[in-house]
Amino acid sequence: MNIPIHQWQDLSEQQRSLLLRRPAVSQDDSVRASAVAIIAAVRQRGDLALAEFTAQFDGAGGTEFRVTEAEFASAAQQLAAEDLAAIDLAIANIRRFHEQQLPAPVSLETMPGVLCERISQPIDSVGLYVPAGTAPLPSAAIMLAVPATIARCPRIILCTPPRPDGTADPAVLVAASRAGVAEIYKVGGAQAIAAMAYGTATIPKVRKIFGPGNPWVTSAKTIVSADPDGAAIDMPAGPSEVLVIADAVSSPEFVAADLLSQAEHGVDSQVVLVTTDAAQATSVQVEITRQLESLSRSDIAASALENSLFIVAPDVAAAIEISNRYAPEHLILQIENPRAALSAVRNAGSVFVGRWTPESVGDYCSGTNHVLPTYGYAATYSGLGIDQFLRQMTVQELTRDGLENLGAAVIRLAGLEGLDAHAAAVSRRLATKP
Repeated sequence: MNIPIHQWQDLSEQQRSLLLRRPAVSQDDSVRASAVAIIAAVRQRGDLALAEFTAQFDGAGGTEFRVTEAEFASAAQQLAAEDLAAIDLAIANIRRFHEQQLPAPVSLETMPGVLCERISQPIDSVGLYVPAGTAPLPSAAIMLAVPATIARCPRIILCTPPRPDGTADPAVLVAASRAGVAEIYKVGGAQAIAAMAYGTATIPKVRKIFGPGNPWVTSAKTIVSADPDGAAIDMPAGPSEVLVIADAVSSPEFVAADLLSQAEHGVDSQVVLVTTDAAQATSVQVEITRQLESLSRSDIAASALENSLFIVAPDVAAAIEISNRYAPEHLILQIENPRAALSAVRNAGSVFVGRWTPESVGDYCSGTNHVLPTYGYAATYSGLGIDQFLRQMTVQELTRDGLENLGAAVIRLAGLEGLDAHAAAVSRRLATKP
């Protein structure tokens, strides 16, 4: 495959900015208009609208959305023992890593008699969305369900599209149930987001929605998160992406495999190679062409590669700075001494260090979460973790001595702002006898 190779040193600052600009997100006005119409229909007609959209978009009939115990049992029987073992391994590793993320409470006397605390509480109700699309994603069910259960959210529901026969993907059901989610609904697309955001007779309203999806799902999440009556969402999302930093000692075979593993996600995925060795870029192109022939999703990967970028940087430091500007969802450091370079990385959703760490391990079962900010949002957003399923509250408790120690400053500051009642709330207390 002939992918243009750009020499970073030969580009002007404007050319560099244009080169790193993502392709236009396939979320045009028509997608948003469709999402708005779907949301409005679900709000107005509830389950009836869900049934109509399920028939229209998924080819499945019926109005029984909730997965039954019989369906859970059937799903488990459809998976091989090796499949179940792999799911259990993924759940165990992801649980082990995420349990360490639970925040410790903070309790501190900022001055005598003034106690300040910070405590965490789980979000009351959360909705998890697991797409099916061109490929079911049991891994997404695990990534969403494990932190939700560790956070002990009182109510956790999951929506996933049905297959034409009306059943949900068995691997998704098994993964979600083994990760601790028992309330699953066979509804997909923007209609599932609307149902979770506003509630129907069958599907309960939740306070926050998590999970990836197609442009209609992404648009629907954005819409409901802007509505005070809707629901919060995890993070902005766009097409999936990877950036690989390679040098002269990197394996072209491994680099090509990493790029292709991301390209096969979807035609709008973007893969970027930044290398310090021009010959490496050419060798990777040869490897991509060879490996592409054996992929079952070669057409999808080939389409995604049309948006790929190959950049030659003068050295590793420049390559990392290019990556920081791009802020990739996934960053792979396949270079000599990658651990030494890690400290310079500022903006990335998840980093994969060294030649033996393909992005695939993070997608499935290393322990980290694969729900990550894309489209440059890694510069300002973090990947999914326990903290997103929690809300933090601060608490303060003062003794009379504490109020006396603090009161004068409060009264002066309130005076600077012209807020007499604030000052009086303190002075009236201090005026009373102990």
